[in-house]
Order: sequence, then C-alpha cells, then structure tokens
Amino acid sequence: MGRIFNASADCHPDLHYMVDLKDRLKKITSMVDAGQYFTINWARQYGKTTTLLALAGHLKKEHTVVSLDFQLFSAGTFRTENTFSLAFAKAFVQSWKENRAPFSDEIC
Repeated sequence: MGRIFNASADCHPDLHYMVDLKDRLKKITSMVDAGQYFTINWARQYGKTTTLLALAGHLKKEHTVVSLDFQLFSAGTFRTENTFSLAFAKAFVQSWKENRAPFSDEIC
C-alpha cells in the first residue's frame, strides 16, 4: 500500500505524505550547535510533534537527546517548586538513561 495523508498523529515519511523537513532541520541544528534557543509554535495539525521527532532523530547523531512530555506529569507535580523539581529531575534522569549509553551511576 502506498503513502496516505495523516492528520491524527505524528507523520512518518515512509507511511505518510508530508512536507520535506530537511531545510528546517538544518536551520534548527545550526541554532542548537550555536547554543541558541528556538521555539516551535504552530497551530494544531501543523507538524510540531513530527518536527520534534525528526529533529531528535537528526540530532542523535552528534548530541544526546533528552525528551520530556510534561503532559505526563500529574497536576500535583506543579503545586510547589520542590515537587516539580523532584519530578523533573526524575523524568530527566530516566530519559537520559534510555537515550545515552553508558550512563554513569555517579551522576544519579
């Protein structure tokens, strides 16, 4: 079966029709390499998640990518600075362990 149009989740070039992201990824990568900040703030269904997933795959060649989804944090996590800091640190270390090998126990 050929590619299809997808408007319900992140897109994959081998499965879905999509915009070529190469130029965007090059631009964002140059910003990352220069230590600059960037934002991705398009409207619904404009490819934010797809762009971030493609960027993570692109950056993994030379960088350690740590991905956090704040939607997975409970409402209680945001009540105080302390609870948020602890939850953030735990999620960060878990993501780091999953995406970087070897991981030194000394950092934990």
